[in-house]
Amino acid sequence: MVRRDRLRRMREWWVQVGLLAVPLLAAYLHIPPPQLSPALHAWKASGKFFTYKGMRIFYQDSAGVVGSPEIVVLLHGFPTSSYDWYKIWEGLTLRFHRVIALDFLGFGFSDKPRPHHYSIFEQASIVEALLRHLGLQNRRINLLSHDYGDIVAQELLYRYKQNRSGRLTIKSLCLSNGGNYFGGRWKILKDGGVLSPILTRLMNFFVFSRGLTPVFGPYTRPSESELWDMWAGIRNNDGNLVIDSLLQYINQRQKFQRRWVGALTSVTIPIHFIYGPLDPVNPYPEFLELYRKTLPRSTVSILDDHISHYPQLEDPMGFLNAYMGFINSF
Repeated sequence: MVRRDRLRRMREWWVQVGLLAVPLLAAYLHIPPPQLSPALHAWKASGKFFTYKGMRIFYQDSAGVVGSPEIVVLLHGFPTSSYDWYKIWEGLTLRFHRVIALDFLGFGFSDKPRPHHYSIFEQASIVEALLRHLGLQNRRINLLSHDYGDIVAQELLYRYKQNRSGRLTIKSLCLSNGGNYFGGRWKILKDGGVLSPILTRLMNFFVFSRGLTPVFGPYTRPSESELWDMWAGIRNNDGNLVIDSLLQYINQRQKFQRRWVGALTSVTIPIHFIYGPLDPVNPYPEFLELYRKTLPRSTVSILDDHISHYPQLEDPMGFLNAYMGFINSF
């Protein structure tokens, strides 16, 4: 009798816990995205949108040096947005006639449809569509990329190599710390199976910041306000709910490695790599040795030894000087 009474009280306790937890969990899952900081709001307000197959894509397009024919297109990394380039933006406008960046589909202020099969091929087509929208499809383009954007750049390079009509004409390519490995929390989201939708809903600022901060150098880590800007970009349009879908690019990279590495090794345009050597994603010296072996004709800039995976944010002046040195070399 005592045991039965104890079990009854325990069941009643769990029912009460459940009744309390359900509304709390529902409230948590519907927490609105953080408000945009003044700087991030200004970035959005200064940009524009164009439509690709019914989906809105955010982009920035700044006029720079008058009389210069040079155009640079910036391709951002995972899981952030075009705002990654804000620290070098003004410097680029002092050298180029047009400085252009976009938020890939599923990132930043662009639409984040779900369900959707996100792919590197689609992102490359969006870049091409943007340049057609801007009337620049026949102009020679300098590509500057980082992380996820490196892979999109390689697909654009492959299409350029195939000399297909309507593709970009690429003048130069500068890569920077690429996304060659994602472990930890990102891998859990990619390989979570039926749990992935639940895990993405449970992701919050604390989990995000704990996952991203280690890929910055110890002296160049983002401030809390900078992390909130990154998180605000992800949460915009419920972007945290598509992270598992976006991460499938890792499988695409493995499947199409020959196509994309082959594009790098077979073209004759100038190619450069800007490298933060403390990067746990691309560890030194193994990564650099493999890169130089694979692409011996590419030039490389190695930044200070405390710079890590986000060199354009961690050392904007060093990054900008390295890129200008490359651009002015041909």
